[in-house]
Amino acid sequence: MKLLVLNNLSSGLGDGAIFDYIRTMLEDGDEVVIRASDGTTDMRTFLHDAERFDAVVTAGGDGSSSSIVYLLRDTGIPILPFPAGTANLLSANLESPEEPHALVAMTRDFQTMDFDLGEIEFPDGVKHGFTIMAGAGYDAKIMKDAEPGKKIFGPMAYFTSAVANPMPQFSTFKLEIDGKTIESSGVGVLIINFSRIQFDITVVHENRPRDGAFDIVVLNTKDAFGLIPALFTALLDRSGDFPARPDALEVYRGSNVRVEADPPLQVQFDGELADRTTPFTARVLPEAARYIVSKECIKHFS
Repeated sequence: MKLLVLNNLSSGLGDGAIFDYIRTMLEDGDEVVIRASDGTTDMRTFLHDAERFDAVVTAGGDGSSSSIVYLLRDTGIPILPFPAGTANLLSANLESPEEPHALVAMTRDFQTMDFDLGEIEFPDGVKHGFTIMAGAGYDAKIMKDAEPGKKIFGPMAYFTSAVANPMPQFSTFKLEIDGKTIESSGVGVLIINFSRIQFDITVVHENRPRDGAFDIVVLNTKDAFGLIPALFTALLDRSGDFPARPDALEVYRGSNVRVEADPPLQVQFDGELADRTTPFTARVLPEAARYIVSKECIKHFS
């Protein structure tokens, strides 16, 4: 087996688990090429010969993994997102194990599955890909304020940031979803491909990243306290009760959405803060990403 490992040196806690994976993975005749970046070298420079490998392993957080997935979109090259970041939501949504030896077994089994990918575009033509979700407003503020504490507190940094921002910016929204215009207001908008976030919470009831459409969620509240009922119902989803979402969440479906906000809100995609604000357009790239997955993933999503 030939593997290309792209190691983001600045992601997560830097515990070196990727090297345990490589050491366990290697058998006679195998080839593993490691290319590393601390953010200085653009990852795209590492992908010039990606097609000669059986798979690409992305060792990093969700942001770095999604950027590589986007660069390899529609190539059919299998990708293994290695959970080396803070939240590792892509691996969690794919039902992948976290332990290196279990990931080796999954790699050797080499079962793959294709999933949708999201793409956002700004008015100046700049585009970014996202695997899990993109958004504007409150979620971007949480991502920004959590950044300094991620290496110390891990996923709890996001919770601490949320608590520290009880009064986020309130805006008026204009959404164009597959040609239909919707006007609303609130503290944020989420464009969801995979629906599971930190602490195993699902923002919407179902996780449907292979159906060619997004869940579009408006956080229709004036402050963070208004989201507490929504958080409570999301927690109940874990028990299988599937209660109705409260009015604080407006949920729509669509494959192409344009988001405008007044006043403008900062944008994030897969936890990475954009240096831009709304407006932006998001579209689905159907089954453009191919992942190495577990038997549990195939059972869940097939």
